[in-house]
Amino acid sequence: MTQSQPWWKGGIIYQIYPRSFMDSSGDGVGDLRGATSRLPYVASLGVDAIWLSPFFLSPMKDFGYDVSDYRAVDPLFGTMDDFKALVTEAHRLGLKVVIDQVLSHTSDQHPWFTESRENRTNPKADWFVWADPKADGTPPNNWLSIFGGSAWAWDTRRGQYYLHNFLTSQPDLNFHNAEMRQAQLDNMRFWLDLGVDGFRLDTVNFYYHNQSLADNPAVPTGESKTFVAKGVNPYTYQRHVNDLSQPENIGFLSDMRALMDEYPETTLVGEIGDDKPLERMAEYTAGDDRLHMAYSFDLLNDQFGPSYIRDVVRRYEEGLGDGWPCWALSNHDVVRVVSRWSLGHEDAQAYPPILMALLLSLRGSVSIYQGEELGLPEADVPFESLQDPYGISFWPEFRGRDGCRTPMIWEPEALGGFTTGLPWLPIDEPHLEYAVSVQEPNVHSILNRIRNLIRWRQEQPALCMGELELVEGSGEILCWIRRHSDQTLVVAINITGETQTMPWTQPVKYELSGHGFSGRLADGQIELPPYQAFYAEL
Repeated sequence: MTQSQPWWKGGIIYQIYPRSFMDSSGDGVGDLRGATSRLPYVASLGVDAIWLSPFFLSPMKDFGYDVSDYRAVDPLFGTMDDFKALVTEAHRLGLKVVIDQVLSHTSDQHPWFTESRENRTNPKADWFVWADPKADGTPPNNWLSIFGGSAWAWDTRRGQYYLHNFLTSQPDLNFHNAEMRQAQLDNMRFWLDLGVDGFRLDTVNFYYHNQSLADNPAVPTGESKTFVAKGVNPYTYQRHVNDLSQPENIGFLSDMRALMDEYPETTLVGEIGDDKPLERMAEYTAGDDRLHMAYSFDLLNDQFGPSYIRDVVRRYEEGLGDGWPCWALSNHDVVRVVSRWSLGHEDAQAYPPILMALLLSLRGSVSIYQGEELGLPEADVPFESLQDPYGISFWPEFRGRDGCRTPMIWEPEALGGFTTGLPWLPIDEPHLEYAVSVQEPNVHSILNRIRNLIRWRQEQPALCMGELELVEGSGEILCWIRRHSDQTLVVAINITGETQTMPWTQPVKYELSGHGFSGRLADGQIELPPYQAFYAEL
Protein backbone atom coordinates (compact mmCIF):
# COMPACT_ATOMS: atom_id res chain seq x y z
CA MET A 1 0.00 0.00 0.00
CA THR A 2 1.38 3.39 -0.99
CA GLN A 3 1.22 5.40 2.20
CA SER A 4 3.38 7.01 4.85
CA GLN A 5 1.39 5.63 7.78
CA PRO A 6 2.16 2.22 9.36
CA TRP A 7 1.38 -0.71 7.08
CA TRP A 8 -1.45 -1.96 9.28
CA LYS A 9 -3.40 1.31 9.25
CA GLY A 10 -5.72 0.83 6.34
CA GLY A 11 -3.92 -2.41 5.45
CA ILE A 12 -5.56 -5.57 4.10
CA ILE A 13 -4.96 -8.81 5.99
CA TYR A 14 -5.69 -12.21 4.42
CA GLN A 15 -6.73 -14.81 6.96
CA ILE A 16 -5.33 -18.31 6.48
CA TYR A 17 -7.00 -21.11 8.43
CA PRO A 18 -4.06 -23.55 8.21
CA ARG A 19 -6.06 -26.76 8.66
CA SER A 20 -7.99 -25.98 5.49
CA PHE A 21 -5.67 -23.98 3.26
CA MET A 22 -3.22 -26.45 1.69
CA ASP A 23 -2.06 -29.93 2.70
CA SER A 24 1.51 -30.79 1.67
CA SER A 25 1.74 -34.15 3.46
CA GLY A 26 -1.36 -35.98 2.25
CA ASP A 27 -2.82 -36.52 5.72
CA GLY A 28 -5.93 -34.47 4.91
CA VAL A 29 -5.01 -31.55 7.15
CA GLY A 30 -3.50 -28.32 5.88
CA ASP A 31 -0.04 -27.44 7.18
CA LEU A 32 2.62 -24.74 7.20
CA ARG A 33 4.53 -26.07 4.19
CA GLY A 34 1.30 -26.14 2.25
CA ALA A 35 0.51 -22.56 3.25
CA THR A 36 4.02 -21.45 2.26
CA SER A 37 3.61 -23.02 -1.17
CA ARG A 38 0.51 -20.90 -1.78
CA LEU A 39 1.88 -17.57 -0.56
CA PRO A 40 2.63 -16.37 -4.12
CA TYR A 41 -1.10 -16.69 -4.80
CA VAL A 42 -1.91 -14.65 -1.69
CA ALA A 43 0.64 -12.00 -2.67
CA SER A 44 -0.92 -11.83 -6.14
CA LEU A 45 -4.14 -10.54 -4.55
CA GLY A 46 -2.40 -7.33 -3.51
CA VAL A 47 -2.94 -7.71 0.24
CA ASP A 48 -0.52 -6.44 2.87
CA ALA A 49 -0.36 -9.32 5.34
CA ILE A 50 -1.47 -12.79 6.27
CA TRP A 51 -3.09 -13.81 9.55
CA LEU A 52 -2.45 -17.42 10.55
CA SER A 53 -5.01 -19.08 12.80
CA PRO A 54 -3.41 -21.23 15.56
CA PHE A 55 -0.77 -23.80 14.62
CA PHE A 56 0.55 -24.29 18.18
CA LEU A 57 0.83 -27.59 20.04
CA SER A 58 -2.70 -28.60 21.02
CA PRO A 59 -4.93 -31.62 21.63
CA MET A 60 -7.17 -29.96 19.01
CA LYS A 61 -10.42 -30.26 20.95
CA ASP A 62 -11.16 -26.73 19.71
CA PHE A 63 -8.85 -27.01 16.69
CA GLY A 64 -5.88 -25.11 18.05
CA TYR A 65 -7.70 -22.60 20.22
CA ASP A 66 -6.82 -24.89 23.12
CA VAL A 67 -3.06 -24.39 23.38
CA SER A 68 -0.86 -26.81 25.31
CA ASP A 69 2.45 -25.13 24.42
CA TYR A 70 2.57 -21.50 23.30
CA ARG A 71 6.08 -21.84 21.87
CA ALA A 72 5.76 -25.09 19.89
CA VAL A 73 4.39 -25.93 16.45
CA ASP A 74 1.98 -28.84 16.52
CA PRO A 75 3.41 -31.74 14.45
CA LEU A 76 0.10 -31.79 12.59
CA PHE A 77 1.19 -28.52 10.98
CA GLY A 78 4.91 -29.19 10.69
CA THR A 79 7.97 -27.95 12.54
CA MET A 80 9.43 -24.71 13.83
CA ASP A 81 11.71 -24.70 10.79
CA ASP A 82 8.59 -24.83 8.61
CA PHE A 83 7.24 -21.79 10.40
CA LYS A 84 10.51 -19.90 9.99
CA ALA A 85 10.49 -20.75 6.29
CA LEU A 86 6.94 -19.42 6.00
CA VAL A 87 7.94 -16.12 7.60
CA THR A 88 10.96 -15.83 5.31
CA GLU A 89 8.91 -16.50 2.18
CA ALA A 90 6.13 -14.13 3.26
CA HIS A 91 8.60 -11.34 3.84
CA ARG A 92 10.30 -12.04 0.51
CA LEU A 93 6.93 -11.59 -1.16
CA GLY A 94 6.25 -8.35 0.73
CA LEU A 95 3.69 -9.88 3.10
CA LYS A 96 3.61 -9.19 6.83
CA VAL A 97 2.84 -12.14 9.14
CA VAL A 98 0.24 -11.86 11.90
CA ILE A 99 -0.38 -14.89 14.12
CA ASP A 100 -3.10 -15.74 16.60
CA GLN A 101 -2.49 -15.46 20.32
CA VAL A 102 -5.00 -17.30 22.50
CA LEU A 103 -4.09 -15.76 25.83
CA SER A 104 -7.30 -15.97 27.83
CA HIS A 105 -7.27 -19.74 28.30
CA THR A 106 -5.14 -22.82 27.68
CA SER A 107 -5.76 -26.48 27.05
CA ASP A 108 -6.27 -28.57 30.17
CA GLN A 109 -3.18 -30.43 28.94
CA HIS A 110 -0.96 -27.37 29.27
CA PRO A 111 1.76 -27.94 31.91
CA TRP A 112 0.61 -24.79 33.69
CA PHE A 113 -2.82 -26.30 34.32
CA THR A 114 -1.42 -29.73 35.16
CA GLU A 115 0.56 -28.09 37.95
CA SER A 116 -2.17 -25.68 39.02
CA ARG A 117 -4.75 -28.41 39.60
CA GLU A 118 -2.48 -30.59 41.78
CA ASN A 119 -3.18 -28.68 44.99
CA ARG A 120 -3.85 -25.19 46.35
CA THR A 121 -0.26 -24.39 47.33
CA ASN A 122 1.87 -25.11 44.25
CA PRO A 123 3.67 -22.24 42.44
CA LYS A 124 0.96 -22.04 39.76
CA ALA A 125 -1.99 -22.61 42.08
CA ASP A 126 -3.30 -19.13 41.32
CA TRP A 127 -2.54 -19.06 37.58
CA PHE A 128 -6.09 -20.20 36.72
CA VAL A 129 -9.49 -19.12 38.04
CA TRP A 130 -10.43 -21.43 40.91
CA ALA A 131 -13.37 -21.06 43.26
CA ASP A 132 -15.00 -23.00 46.09
CA PRO A 133 -18.49 -24.40 45.59
CA LYS A 134 -21.54 -22.96 47.25
CA ALA A 135 -22.64 -24.67 50.45
CA ASP A 136 -24.83 -27.04 48.46
CA GLY A 137 -21.94 -28.05 46.16
CA THR A 138 -23.16 -26.13 43.11
CA PRO A 139 -20.94 -23.76 41.10
CA PRO A 140 -19.96 -20.45 42.69
CA ASN A 141 -22.18 -18.34 40.42
CA ASN A 142 -24.41 -18.36 37.34
CA TRP A 143 -21.75 -17.66 34.70
CA LEU A 144 -22.24 -19.63 31.50
CA SER A 145 -19.94 -21.08 28.87
CA ILE A 146 -20.30 -19.92 25.26
CA PHE A 147 -20.31 -23.60 24.29
CA GLY A 148 -23.30 -24.30 26.54
CA GLY A 149 -23.97 -24.95 30.22
CA SER A 150 -22.15 -23.70 33.29
CA ALA A 151 -18.79 -21.95 32.87
CA TRP A 152 -17.53 -23.92 35.88
CA ALA A 153 -16.14 -27.46 35.94
CA TRP A 154 -15.44 -29.48 39.11
CA ASP A 155 -11.91 -30.71 39.77
CA THR A 156 -11.54 -33.49 42.31
CA ARG A 157 -7.85 -32.87 42.94
CA ARG A 158 -8.36 -29.43 44.40
CA GLY A 159 -11.95 -29.86 45.46
CA GLN A 160 -12.79 -26.65 43.62
CA TYR A 161 -14.38 -25.44 40.45
CA TYR A 162 -12.34 -23.88 37.63
CA LEU A 163 -13.65 -21.34 35.14
CA HIS A 164 -13.93 -22.13 31.44
CA ASN A 165 -15.62 -19.63 29.13
CA PHE A 166 -15.44 -22.18 26.33
CA LEU A 167 -14.98 -25.99 26.49
CA THR A 168 -14.38 -27.67 29.85
CA SER A 169 -10.98 -28.58 28.39
CA GLN A 170 -10.15 -24.85 28.05
CA PRO A 171 -9.54 -23.53 31.58
CA ASP A 172 -9.39 -19.75 31.92
CA LEU A 173 -6.17 -18.13 33.06
CA ASN A 174 -6.22 -15.76 36.04
CA PHE A 175 -5.05 -12.39 34.76
CA HIS A 176 -5.11 -10.99 38.28
CA ASN A 177 -1.86 -12.97 38.74
CA ALA A 178 1.14 -10.84 37.73
CA GLU A 179 3.49 -13.81 37.17
CA MET A 180 1.08 -15.37 34.71
CA ARG A 181 0.65 -12.11 32.83
CA GLN A 182 4.41 -11.78 32.47
CA ALA A 183 4.66 -15.37 31.23
CA GLN A 184 2.19 -14.56 28.45
CA LEU A 185 4.10 -11.42 27.50
CA ASP A 186 7.26 -13.52 27.35
CA ASN A 187 5.47 -15.97 25.04
CA MET A 188 4.56 -13.10 22.74
CA ARG A 189 8.15 -11.87 22.74
CA PHE A 190 9.27 -15.35 21.66
CA TRP A 191 7.33 -15.00 18.38
CA LEU A 192 8.30 -11.37 17.86
CA ASP A 193 11.93 -12.45 18.05
CA LEU A 194 11.19 -14.95 15.28
CA GLY A 195 10.06 -12.13 13.02
CA VAL A 196 6.27 -12.03 13.24
CA ASP A 197 4.76 -8.65 12.48
CA GLY A 198 1.74 -8.74 14.75
CA PHE A 199 -0.84 -10.66 16.72
CA ARG A 200 -4.53 -11.26 16.34
CA LEU A 201 -5.74 -11.50 19.94
CA ASP A 202 -8.47 -14.08 20.45
CA THR A 203 -11.29 -12.95 22.77
CA VAL A 204 -9.27 -9.94 23.92
CA ASN A 205 -11.96 -8.75 26.34
CA PHE A 206 -12.17 -12.11 28.13
CA TYR A 207 -8.87 -11.83 30.00
CA TYR A 208 -10.08 -10.58 33.37
CA HIS A 209 -13.02 -11.64 35.53
CA ASN A 210 -14.65 -9.84 38.44
CA GLN A 211 -12.98 -11.26 41.55
CA SER A 212 -16.19 -10.88 43.55
CA LEU A 213 -17.65 -13.66 41.36
CA ALA A 214 -20.98 -11.84 41.42
CA ASP A 215 -23.76 -13.31 39.30
CA ASN A 216 -24.44 -11.87 35.87
CA PRO A 217 -27.85 -10.21 35.57
CA ALA A 218 -30.46 -11.47 33.14
CA VAL A 219 -31.16 -9.64 29.91
CA PRO A 220 -34.31 -7.61 30.64
CA THR A 221 -37.45 -8.76 28.89
CA GLY A 222 -37.76 -7.14 25.50
CA GLU A 223 -34.09 -6.17 25.17
CA SER A 224 -31.91 -7.67 22.46
CA LYS A 225 -29.76 -10.62 23.38
CA THR A 226 -26.02 -10.75 22.89
CA PHE A 227 -23.56 -11.82 20.25
CA VAL A 228 -23.41 -15.63 19.94
CA ALA A 229 -25.84 -18.20 18.47
CA LYS A 230 -28.89 -16.15 19.35
CA GLY A 231 -32.02 -18.08 20.12
CA VAL A 232 -30.42 -21.43 20.91
CA ASN A 233 -27.64 -20.63 23.37
CA PRO A 234 -28.47 -19.85 27.01
CA TYR A 235 -25.34 -17.69 27.10
CA THR A 236 -27.39 -15.01 25.34
CA TYR A 237 -29.81 -14.71 28.27
CA GLN A 238 -27.26 -12.90 30.46
CA ARG A 239 -25.67 -9.47 30.46
CA HIS A 240 -21.98 -10.30 30.71
CA VAL A 241 -20.91 -7.61 33.15
CA ASN A 242 -18.85 -9.71 35.56
CA ASP A 243 -17.26 -12.51 33.54
CA LEU A 244 -15.59 -10.36 30.85
CA SER A 245 -14.66 -6.81 29.80
CA GLN A 246 -13.37 -5.82 33.23
CA PRO A 247 -11.67 -2.42 33.73
CA GLU A 248 -8.36 -4.07 34.74
CA ASN A 249 -8.00 -5.27 31.18
CA ILE A 250 -6.86 -1.82 30.05
CA GLY A 251 -3.65 -2.18 32.06
CA PHE A 252 -2.73 -5.43 30.35
CA LEU A 253 -3.47 -3.96 26.92
CA SER A 254 -0.99 -1.21 27.76
CA ASP A 255 1.59 -3.81 28.80
CA MET A 256 1.16 -5.58 25.46
CA ARG A 257 1.43 -2.30 23.56
CA ALA A 258 4.65 -1.43 25.40
CA LEU A 259 6.05 -4.78 24.29
CA MET A 260 5.01 -4.21 20.69
CA ASP A 261 6.55 -0.74 20.71
CA GLU A 262 9.94 -2.44 21.17
CA TYR A 263 9.41 -4.02 17.73
CA PRO A 264 8.75 -1.29 15.12
CA GLU A 265 6.04 -1.82 12.52
CA THR A 266 4.23 -4.52 14.50
CA THR A 267 0.53 -4.49 15.34
CA LEU A 268 -2.13 -5.80 17.72
CA VAL A 269 -5.65 -6.50 16.45
CA GLY A 270 -8.19 -7.65 19.01
CA GLU A 271 -11.34 -9.74 18.63
CA ILE A 272 -14.16 -8.29 20.74
CA GLY A 273 -17.29 -10.22 21.60
CA ASP A 274 -19.29 -8.07 23.99
CA ASP A 275 -22.77 -6.80 24.83
CA LYS A 276 -21.52 -3.30 23.87
CA PRO A 277 -18.93 -3.96 21.15
CA LEU A 278 -18.50 -0.40 19.87
CA GLU A 279 -18.02 0.98 23.38
CA ARG A 280 -15.42 -1.70 24.04
CA MET A 281 -13.62 -1.13 20.74
CA ALA A 282 -13.42 2.61 21.36
CA GLU A 283 -12.05 1.94 24.84
CA TYR A 284 -9.51 -0.64 23.68
CA THR A 285 -8.11 1.30 20.70
CA ALA A 286 -8.08 4.81 22.16
CA GLY A 287 -4.79 6.68 22.19
CA ASP A 288 -1.42 5.14 21.44
CA ASP A 289 -0.95 2.84 24.43
CA ARG A 290 -3.57 0.13 23.84
CA LEU A 291 -4.50 -1.99 20.82
CA HIS A 292 -3.67 -0.68 17.38
CA MET A 293 -7.05 -1.87 16.09
CA ALA A 294 -9.93 -4.23 16.89
CA TYR A 295 -12.95 -5.84 15.30
CA SER A 296 -16.35 -6.85 16.56
CA PHE A 297 -19.21 -8.90 15.17
CA ASP A 298 -21.35 -6.02 13.90
CA LEU A 299 -20.79 -7.08 10.27
CA LEU A 300 -20.19 -10.74 11.14
CA ASN A 301 -23.72 -11.47 12.36
CA ASP A 302 -26.84 -12.32 10.38
CA GLN A 303 -28.17 -8.75 10.20
CA PHE A 304 -27.63 -7.00 6.88
CA GLY A 305 -29.17 -4.71 4.32
CA PRO A 306 -28.45 -1.06 3.47
CA SER A 307 -30.23 0.45 6.47
CA TYR A 308 -28.49 -1.84 8.97
CA ILE A 309 -25.04 -1.32 7.41
CA ARG A 310 -25.60 2.44 7.27
CA ASP A 311 -26.52 2.39 10.96
CA VAL A 312 -23.35 0.44 11.83
CA VAL A 313 -21.19 2.92 9.89
CA ARG A 314 -22.95 5.87 11.53
CA ARG A 315 -22.50 4.47 15.03
CA TYR A 316 -18.81 3.78 14.43
CA GLU A 317 -18.14 7.22 13.01
CA GLU A 318 -19.92 8.87 15.93
CA GLY A 319 -18.64 6.60 18.68
CA LEU A 320 -15.16 5.32 17.87
CA GLY A 321 -13.28 8.54 18.50
CA ASP A 322 -9.61 8.17 17.64
CA GLY A 323 -9.85 4.38 17.68
CA TRP A 324 -9.26 2.24 14.61
CA PRO A 325 -11.45 -0.62 13.38
CA CYS A 326 -10.48 -3.71 11.41
CA TRP A 327 -13.48 -4.71 9.32
CA ALA A 328 -14.40 -8.23 8.24
CA LEU A 329 -17.44 -9.81 6.61
CA SER A 330 -16.29 -13.44 7.03
CA ASN A 331 -13.94 -15.47 9.19
CA HIS A 332 -13.48 -18.97 10.60
CA ASP A 333 -16.25 -18.54 13.20
CA VAL A 334 -19.24 -17.39 11.14
CA VAL A 335 -21.28 -18.45 8.11
CA ARG A 336 -19.63 -17.17 4.93
CA VAL A 337 -21.03 -13.76 4.04
CA VAL A 338 -22.50 -14.57 0.63
CA SER A 339 -24.72 -17.15 2.36
CA ARG A 340 -25.23 -15.32 5.67
CA TRP A 341 -26.38 -12.13 3.92
CA SER A 342 -28.50 -13.97 1.37
CA LEU A 343 -32.20 -13.61 0.65
CA GLY A 344 -31.94 -16.57 -1.71
CA HIS A 345 -32.01 -14.79 -5.05
CA GLU A 346 -28.64 -13.01 -5.27
CA ASP A 347 -26.52 -13.19 -8.42
CA ALA A 348 -23.79 -15.66 -7.42
CA GLN A 349 -21.22 -13.98 -9.69
CA ALA A 350 -22.03 -10.33 -9.01
CA TYR A 351 -22.79 -10.44 -5.27
CA PRO A 352 -19.30 -11.32 -3.90
CA PRO A 353 -17.50 -8.46 -5.70
CA ILE A 354 -19.96 -5.81 -4.51
CA LEU A 355 -19.67 -7.06 -0.92
CA MET A 356 -15.90 -6.77 -1.27
CA ALA A 357 -16.34 -3.23 -2.61
CA LEU A 358 -18.33 -2.42 0.52
CA LEU A 359 -15.65 -3.89 2.78
CA LEU A 360 -12.80 -2.10 1.00
CA SER A 361 -14.50 1.30 1.12
CA LEU A 362 -14.99 1.49 4.90
CA ARG A 363 -12.72 3.58 7.11
CA GLY A 364 -10.30 1.21 8.79
CA SER A 365 -8.25 -1.87 8.06
CA VAL A 366 -9.65 -4.96 6.39
CA SER A 367 -9.52 -8.71 7.00
CA ILE A 368 -10.41 -11.08 4.16
CA TYR A 369 -11.03 -14.76 4.90
CA GLN A 370 -9.57 -17.44 2.63
CA GLY A 371 -11.99 -18.29 -0.16
CA GLU A 372 -13.88 -15.02 0.21
CA GLU A 373 -12.05 -13.80 -2.89
CA LEU A 374 -13.46 -16.81 -4.76
CA GLY A 375 -17.04 -16.05 -3.74
CA LEU A 376 -17.35 -19.31 -1.80
CA PRO A 377 -20.75 -19.84 -0.19
CA GLU A 378 -21.18 -21.71 3.09
CA ALA A 379 -20.52 -25.43 2.68
CA ASP A 380 -23.16 -27.99 3.57
CA VAL A 381 -21.58 -30.31 6.16
CA PRO A 382 -23.80 -33.21 7.25
CA PHE A 383 -24.07 -33.95 10.97
CA GLU A 384 -22.09 -37.18 10.68
CA SER A 385 -19.11 -35.21 9.28
CA LEU A 386 -19.13 -32.40 11.85
CA GLN A 387 -15.93 -31.74 13.77
CA ASP A 388 -16.86 -28.54 15.61
CA PRO A 389 -17.96 -29.22 19.21
CA TYR A 390 -20.00 -26.02 19.14
CA GLY A 391 -22.08 -27.23 16.20
CA ILE A 392 -22.44 -30.75 17.59
CA SER A 393 -23.84 -29.32 20.85
CA PHE A 394 -26.44 -27.04 19.24
CA TRP A 395 -27.39 -29.01 16.11
CA PRO A 396 -29.59 -28.60 14.12
CA GLU A 397 -30.76 -25.06 14.99
CA PHE A 398 -27.12 -23.94 15.03
CA ARG A 399 -24.82 -25.86 12.72
CA GLY A 400 -21.55 -24.63 14.13
CA ARG A 401 -18.51 -23.37 12.29
CA ASP A 402 -17.51 -26.26 10.03
CA GLY A 403 -19.39 -24.89 7.01
CA CYS A 404 -16.93 -22.01 6.71
CA ARG A 405 -13.89 -24.14 7.53
CA THR A 406 -14.04 -26.67 4.71
CA PRO A 407 -10.91 -26.88 2.51
CA MET A 408 -9.81 -24.18 0.10
CA ILE A 409 -10.60 -25.10 -3.50
CA TRP A 410 -7.59 -24.92 -5.80
CA GLU A 411 -8.62 -27.38 -8.54
CA PRO A 412 -12.03 -28.56 -9.83
CA GLU A 413 -11.47 -32.18 -8.87
CA ALA A 414 -12.87 -34.32 -6.07
CA LEU A 415 -10.31 -33.26 -3.44
CA GLY A 416 -10.17 -29.65 -4.61
CA GLY A 417 -6.40 -29.77 -5.08
CA PHE A 418 -6.20 -29.36 -1.29
CA THR A 419 -4.91 -32.82 -0.40
CA THR A 420 -4.12 -36.27 -1.76
CA GLY A 421 -5.66 -37.88 1.32
CA LEU A 422 -9.02 -37.82 3.08
CA PRO A 423 -9.75 -34.18 3.95
CA TRP A 424 -10.51 -33.49 7.61
CA LEU A 425 -13.77 -31.87 6.52
CA PRO A 426 -15.55 -32.95 3.35
CA ILE A 427 -15.25 -30.98 0.13
CA ASP A 428 -18.62 -29.50 -0.76
CA GLU A 429 -19.13 -30.44 -4.41
CA PRO A 430 -20.75 -27.12 -5.43
CA HIS A 431 -17.52 -25.42 -4.33
CA LEU A 432 -15.52 -27.06 -7.12
CA GLU A 433 -16.79 -24.66 -9.78
CA TYR A 434 -15.22 -21.81 -7.74
CA ALA A 435 -11.72 -23.34 -7.89
CA VAL A 436 -8.76 -21.01 -8.27
CA SER A 437 -7.59 -22.75 -11.44
CA VAL A 438 -11.05 -22.37 -12.98
CA GLN A 439 -11.26 -18.66 -12.20
CA GLU A 440 -7.67 -17.64 -12.99
CA PRO A 441 -7.98 -17.66 -16.85
CA ASN A 442 -11.30 -15.76 -16.85
CA VAL A 443 -10.74 -12.01 -16.57
CA HIS A 444 -14.38 -11.59 -15.53
CA SER A 445 -14.29 -14.22 -12.76
CA ILE A 446 -15.04 -13.33 -9.15
CA LEU A 447 -11.40 -13.93 -8.27
CA ASN A 448 -10.02 -11.63 -10.94
CA ARG A 449 -12.62 -8.95 -10.30
CA ILE A 450 -11.78 -8.95 -6.58
CA ARG A 451 -8.03 -9.15 -7.22
CA ASN A 452 -8.33 -6.14 -9.52
CA LEU A 453 -10.50 -4.31 -6.99
CA ILE A 454 -8.01 -4.88 -4.15
CA ARG A 455 -5.10 -3.62 -6.23
CA TRP A 456 -7.10 -0.60 -7.34
CA ARG A 457 -8.14 0.21 -3.77
CA GLN A 458 -4.53 0.04 -2.62
CA GLU A 459 -3.76 2.98 -4.93
CA GLN A 460 -6.52 5.23 -3.53
CA PRO A 461 -5.25 7.12 -0.46
CA ALA A 462 -8.77 8.23 0.45
CA LEU A 463 -9.96 4.61 0.69
CA CYS A 464 -6.88 3.42 2.55
CA MET A 465 -6.55 6.22 5.06
CA GLY A 466 -9.20 8.89 4.60
CA GLU A 467 -11.88 10.06 6.98
CA LEU A 468 -15.47 9.00 6.30
CA GLU A 469 -18.55 11.19 6.11
CA LEU A 470 -21.83 9.35 5.75
CA VAL A 471 -24.23 10.69 3.11
CA GLU A 472 -27.74 10.45 4.49
CA GLY A 473 -30.93 10.20 2.48
CA SER A 474 -29.45 7.79 -0.05
CA GLY A 475 -32.24 5.22 0.11
CA GLU A 476 -31.09 1.72 -0.69
CA ILE A 477 -27.69 3.00 -1.82
CA LEU A 478 -24.82 3.04 0.65
CA CYS A 479 -23.04 6.34 0.14
CA TRP A 480 -20.22 8.16 1.89
CA ILE A 481 -17.41 10.60 1.23
CA ARG A 482 -13.81 9.59 1.98
CA ARG A 483 -11.47 12.53 2.61
CA HIS A 484 -7.68 12.46 2.59
CA SER A 485 -5.19 15.27 2.05
CA ASP A 486 -4.31 13.80 -1.35
CA GLN A 487 -7.79 12.79 -2.49
CA THR A 488 -11.52 13.17 -1.77
CA LEU A 489 -13.90 10.55 -3.14
CA VAL A 490 -17.61 9.93 -3.15
CA VAL A 491 -18.45 6.23 -2.91
CA ALA A 492 -21.87 4.81 -3.77
CA ILE A 493 -22.61 1.11 -3.49
CA ASN A 494 -25.68 -0.93 -4.43
CA ILE A 495 -25.69 -4.34 -2.74
CA THR A 496 -29.26 -5.05 -3.88
CA GLY A 497 -30.52 -6.89 -6.95
CA GLU A 498 -32.50 -3.87 -8.18
CA THR A 499 -31.35 -0.74 -10.00
CA GLN A 500 -31.07 2.13 -7.52
CA THR A 501 -30.73 5.88 -8.00
CA MET A 502 -30.00 8.84 -5.73
CA PRO A 503 -29.75 12.57 -6.40
CA TRP A 504 -26.24 14.06 -6.63
CA THR A 505 -25.77 17.72 -7.45
CA GLN A 506 -22.32 18.33 -5.98
CA PRO A 507 -19.71 18.88 -8.71
CA VAL A 508 -17.26 16.03 -9.35
CA LYS A 509 -13.83 16.38 -10.92
CA TYR A 510 -14.04 13.04 -12.69
CA GLU A 511 -15.43 9.56 -12.33
CA LEU A 512 -12.87 6.93 -11.40
CA SER A 513 -12.34 3.86 -13.53
CA GLY A 514 -10.35 0.67 -13.13
CA HIS A 515 -12.39 -0.75 -10.26
CA GLY A 516 -14.60 -2.93 -12.44
CA PHE A 517 -18.04 -1.46 -11.66
CA SER A 518 -20.52 0.33 -13.92
CA GLY A 519 -22.27 2.93 -11.79
CA ARG A 520 -22.54 6.37 -13.38
CA LEU A 521 -23.54 9.96 -12.78
CA ALA A 522 -26.11 11.38 -15.21
CA ASP A 523 -28.77 14.07 -15.12
CA GLY A 524 -28.10 15.01 -11.51
CA GLN A 525 -28.29 11.52 -10.10
CA ILE A 526 -26.12 8.53 -9.41
CA GLU A 527 -27.47 5.46 -11.18
CA LEU A 528 -26.41 2.03 -9.97
CA PRO A 529 -27.49 -1.18 -11.70
CA PRO A 530 -27.79 -4.26 -9.45
CA TYR A 531 -24.60 -5.05 -7.50
CA GLN A 532 -22.70 -2.06 -8.86
CA ALA A 533 -20.63 0.77 -7.39
CA PHE A 534 -19.67 4.31 -8.30
CA TYR A 535 -16.50 6.23 -7.35
CA ALA A 536 -15.76 9.82 -8.24
CA GLU A 537 -13.20 12.39 -7.16
CA LEU A 538 -14.60 15.59 -5.69
